[in-house]
Amino acid sequence: MSEVILITSGKGGTGKSTFTVNLGAVLAQQGYKVALLDMDMGMRNLDLYMGLENNVVYDVSDVVNGVCRIKQALIKDKRFAELYLMPSPPHRDDGTVTPLHMRVLCERLKERFDYILIDSPPGIDDGFVLAAAGADKAVILTLPEFAAVRDADMADTALMALGIRKRLCVVNKVVAELMGTGLVPSISEIAQMLKPEIAGFIQYDENIMVATNNGLPIVCKKDSYISENFRNIANRIMEY
Repeated sequence: MSEVILITSGKGGTGKSTFTVNLGAVLAQQGYKVALLDMDMGMRNLDLYMGLENNVVYDVSDVVNGVCRIKQALIKDKRFAELYLMPSPPHRDDGTVTPLHMRVLCERLKERFDYILIDSPPGIDDGFVLAAAGADKAVILTLPEFAAVRDADMADTALMALGIRKRLCVVNKVVAELMGTGLVPSISEIAQMLKPEIAGFIQYDENIMVATNNGLPIVCKKDSYISENFRNIANRIMEY
């Protein structure tokens, strides 16, 4: 059964888009048909992070406004058997894309794909509500910072208000040495502050930043501890 997963965060800078790209790549490596939907309108990045920026012709707005068909807006990542991107428009939404449009688009994408991952804008404003309209499940990205965890909790409350019952958290950019000093929230403190289950922790690693800036999902290097960690997180998300 197909599933739409919203990737969101309470604040910017959590690595949400990088996580979306790598989660999609891991799922595609496992043989699933995956579509990534960039809903951070006016601030799109998924095309850059996947190295597909030169292939963009149509976007989400073009699809819902009837300018093109869904198939025309989907860009295939040729490094994977079944991984596609539908880019966000380069401008902010002017109200032409509605939550109903999103629900219909997600239902149409479910006919072809096993997983649809939606990269949401940070925060809980109208863009967040729009991105969440067709979601079955949500993953909230946060950081080992008190402000980021508090914002993640606020995002979780907003997701509950929208009726999304399946919610998980992932803590990104973890520096283990700092956690032991008491200068940043510990794993137990983060778990106490968040209501959803934590699907995993991602250690801060400069290689992730380098890969992202070169349009390459870090999980393409299959024999690394990073790719193994992403696979474990992906499995927990699928099984939840």
